[in-house]
Amino acid sequence: MHHFYVLSAKHWKRWATVVVFAFFAAVFLWNGQGTYSTFSSTDQEVVLAKGNKDEPNISLTFNISWGEEKVHDILTQLKKHDVQATFFVSGEWAELHPEILEEITEQKHELGMLGYRYKSYLEQETEEVQRDLVQAKETFDKLGYEEVDLLRAPSGHLNEEVIELAENQGFNVIQWNVNPNDWENPGTQAIIDDVMEETSNGDIILLHASDSAKHTADSLETILPGLKNKKYKFVPISELLNQAHAESEIID
Repeated sequence: MHHFYVLSAKHWKRWATVVVFAFFAAVFLWNGQGTYSTFSSTDQEVVLAKGNKDEPNISLTFNISWGEEKVHDILTQLKKHDVQATFFVSGEWAELHPEILEEITEQKHELGMLGYRYKSYLEQETEEVQRDLVQAKETFDKLGYEEVDLLRAPSGHLNEEVIELAENQGFNVIQWNVNPNDWENPGTQAIIDDVMEETSNGDIILLHASDSAKHTADSLETILPGLKNKKYKFVPISELLNQAHAESEIID
């Protein structure tokens, strides 16, 4: 799951946009003055990166694009500690593992998409991204999940063009702001320490349920009750999103 990129003249404009996005996202999170990171002065193109900093609600999210073993251990921990999470899965993975997808939803966890193929949208032409989004939507529809409208770009790689494409198809684009890089397998305690130290009101935590994340399930044994003891409330992404829309309407 390591990602390497070779820049070419063909892609330099896209990467320049990513740098700009990263800068404004960092300013946004540092100031803590709103719910959205945005490219648009009219707030029409937005990305949810953090919820309300004045409320103790947090969202636990999992990305999964390959494998079928570790997700079961994670689901066991979530059930044991009565925590509802949001799972972002690729359409390709969903097609291969419909029974696991059913298990996730039967346990009342929320579903989001990682597109169809897990390939950076910044390495693809606009038409390819468009096709990937359409294919992902069609895949989830065929599997009986027509209401899924949450989207996380593969590897979180975004630019203004990608966000516009996603929003035109009715998706809400979701990022995160707590990331212990559990897929790199830094060790159970390192994941625990990172999440426990970095999490605050309104945060969106990124973890992984692919088979590459070998320490994630074990870390949940401490993280889930630990965050509850700090009086945080786990809510699905849709709840943070609804709160964000309500705040935006009040501010406007």
